Amino acid sequence: MTSRPSIAAALQRDQIAALIPHQGAMCLWDEVLDWDASHVRLRAQRHRDPDHPLRSRGRLHAVHLCEYGAQAMAVHGGLRARAAGGAASPGVLVALRGVQLHVARIDDLAGALECTAEALLESDSSWQYAFRITHAGIALAEGRAAVMTRPE
Repeated sequence: MTSRPSIAAALQRDQIAALIPHQGAMCLWDEVLDWDASHVRLRAQRHRDPDHPLRSRGRLHAVHLCEYGAQAMAVHGGLRARAAGGAASPGVLVALRGVQLHVARIDDLAGALECTAEALLESDSSWQYAFRITHAGIALAEGRAAVMTRPE
């Protein structure tokens, strides 16, 4: 990743939850490490939690990393809106493209997950991001996601 100035220092889980519609256990990110106008970098530790809300039959499958990527987009949108003095419009995930999963599951990984999400395209009614999620520097998942805002 190229070096770029960060707009803000780290944010913790309760501050993240204030920015996004995902609450309680469904707020998947624990920490914003840094962000700027086009990127966000986050960390999560709870993927090993036996009570993780996305677990099925005792496992947390890699396909759920798409939800982690989508939530990274929501966090970034919330941070940008807050910096501009407002709140992010609610959105709906409408497409995933080019998703590559490099593992089958993530509940057996010790240590933190990290995500970098980059805004690729944006308009008043939609956004497209690229996301990459790693563990110990090794890629777990990457792809692109598109979100459209919901009329209020």
